[in-house]
Amino acid sequence: MNWNRYIKDYQSYLRIERGLSKNTIDNYGFDIERLCLFLEQNKIEVSPLKISDETLQQFIYSVAKEVNPRSQARIISGIKSFFNYLIFEDYRNDNPLELIESPKTGRKLPDTLSVDEIDALIAAIDLSSNEGERNRAMLETLYGCGLRVSELVTLKISDLFFDEGFIKITGKGNKERFVPIGKLTKKYIEIYKDEVRPHLNVKKGCEDTLFLNRRGNQLTRAMIFTIIKDLAVKIGLHKNISPHTLRHSFATHLLENGADLRSIQLMLGHESITTTEIYVHLDRSFLKEVMHSFHPRR
Repeated sequence: MNWNRYIKDYQSYLRIERGLSKNTIDNYGFDIERLCLFLEQNKIEVSPLKISDETLQQFIYSVAKEVNPRSQARIISGIKSFFNYLIFEDYRNDNPLELIESPKTGRKLPDTLSVDEIDALIAAIDLSSNEGERNRAMLETLYGCGLRVSELVTLKISDLFFDEGFIKITGKGNKERFVPIGKLTKKYIEIYKDEVRPHLNVKKGCEDTLFLNRRGNQLTRAMIFTIIKDLAVKIGLHKNISPHTLRHSFATHLLENGADLRSIQLMLGHESITTTEIYVHLDRSFLKEVMHSFHPRR
């Protein structure tokens, strides 16, 4: 009953007011559609303005039978956000999920690689091919600048501000940030850009895209995953790694070498510093070392 109207308004709010990406907005929409399907299957006719906490509790019980705790927590969070929006717009006075607790999932800490393991991955690249020069430049950029894989594949030549020592990144929700670039990363990008890329037959619409496949099109995220997985197998690295592993390693190594969390947060493009804490594997031993080194009462 009238769910579609409120869902569409909510998605417009997420896009315009909060600047979220299409993927994130779609995921929020899937959570609410799952609730609507539950209501339909159980012949419960109620609008989002009148639905009760008891009905939502029944929905959560049904979800718990089908998905793991982490997915369950995400669904609860997504639907809570929808009802918070309805309160914000004065459609409701309360959030019927307010007293429903999410399952405890703990923090899932990502894997990291040591500097030696990253060096070994890059050293395993076959530089006898044009793709080899490109792959070296891409891995150095992922690790040297801490990019998401989506940010890497959409990186533009016009985003390179080498004279100033920065590259411009368009992250989640089309939010832009400037990330410092080191001399080594700059060197390998320039080799690829100036010596390899000019020989490609660049497809229309990709003239400004930095990293291209052999047919002159933008690379896919899946291709970057495959390149990294193949290199891991080649050097016998028994870790479940992905392009994000290089981003995690970038942040962790910065912290270990003395960088502050706020600076790392800005470079990664995280909205919340709590997210940055997860990425850099903050542990008690490191915090104790910081306190003993820098606090005046040490």
